[in-house]
Amino acid sequence: MLLSKLFIPITKDLPSDAKIKSHQLMLRTGMIRQSAAGIYSWLPLGFKIMKKIELIVREEQNNIGAQEMLMPTIQSADIWKESGRYDDYGEEMLRIKDRQGREMLYGPTNEELITEIFRSSIKSYKSLPQMLYHIQWKFRDEVRPRFGVMRCREFFMKDAYSFDIDEESAKKSYNKMFYAYLKTFKRLGLEAIPMAADTGPIGGDLSHEFVILAETGESKIYTDKKIFEINLNKFQFNDTSLENMRKEFTSFYAVTDEKFNKGEFDKLVDKSNQIITKGIEVGHIFYFSDKYSKPLNCFVDSQDGNKNSVKMGSYGIGVSRLVGAIIEAKYNNDIMKWPKLISPFDIVIIPSISKNNRENLAKANKIYQDLKQQNVDALLDDVDENMSAKFKKHDLIGVPYQIIIGSKSQGDKFEFKEINGETKILSLKEIKDKIKN
Repeated sequence: MLLSKLFIPITKDLPSDAKIKSHQLMLRTGMIRQSAAGIYSWLPLGFKIMKKIELIVREEQNNIGAQEMLMPTIQSADIWKESGRYDDYGEEMLRIKDRQGREMLYGPTNEELITEIFRSSIKSYKSLPQMLYHIQWKFRDEVRPRFGVMRCREFFMKDAYSFDIDEESAKKSYNKMFYAYLKTFKRLGLEAIPMAADTGPIGGDLSHEFVILAETGESKIYTDKKIFEINLNKFQFNDTSLENMRKEFTSFYAVTDEKFNKGEFDKLVDKSNQIITKGIEVGHIFYFSDKYSKPLNCFVDSQDGNKNSVKMGSYGIGVSRLVGAIIEAKYNNDIMKWPKLISPFDIVIIPSISKNNRENLAKANKIYQDLKQQNVDALLDDVDENMSAKFKKHDLIGVPYQIIIGSKSQGDKFEFKEINGETKILSLKEIKDKIKN
């Protein structure tokens, strides 16, 4: 992509209404634009990053056997009244009526709808277990939307739902999703801590939040630093190993404000290992048994001939929220460095350009074409401005690798650097090898 053709409305000034790093950066680099309070348009740069995150989330859901589907954003109020949550959910739910006066709502979550779909389709234990997910826009009418995509009203979310014949089987599904979440966040370059959490309006008696450490986080967290020493790769994808995995992660003290007990914390965690900081929730999983299946009459025939209410779990990841969370974790001193898998481009080529000398631009274009043929997603900065301005701009955009075409470039040797790293003189072949590894 040529920078001159990229729709990326970068602003020089810091947005006055943006209070945290992610909101500031996303507005400055033209990743998003606000259209109403807590509602944003995702522009090409931000949208590209979000779609790459979505792909990783999808891959890890598929890896544990979850099946993708798609549910609508608008739901009938009837099934929410049937579950008893229509009035209980509160003012965050956007309630509307169609032209026939039927009560509808913009879905804040999908427990009711997925249960209605399941009960009309599955009648026997032989079809269990099932795990279904979709990635769709949600709407919650936040009282005070703030912090850009971190606390907004409309957001892009993956939500999954498990259906099992009994509690033992349901816990196995819960463990699979627990594992998938840790794998997902690891691939995104994040250290996420599973923390015991309140179930909130979703309900149930077992719940974990996945929280990353960040100074700007809304939640205060208390944990044992030994939790970061657990090697996820040692666990196998089978029921016994996954149960051991969850037990090991949850054996360490790790809670948010709601669950914190100072006496318990001091008793269980050595002072030298205590971490008290802030964090950002990036995922939340729930096991709520038959909280929805019973009131919605979701039963299956069991092996002994009885009808059993299915045991359910719900599992959410804020895909759009993750864009902001990653920035909060990675942005430092006006420099953003996206993890390689979700960077908007693999590499940026930055030539020194002047009106009297277009040689560097010609060299840069040759490299650009070469990389394109190798399926490298490169950005060529073909804009005529001084190099200092170029470097500041690309530090903000955060592409992990840079090729600099200037006076130090000689023949097949070019300046190459990892963002915020040391400059090296490398051949194009060496550069290709670097970015592939």
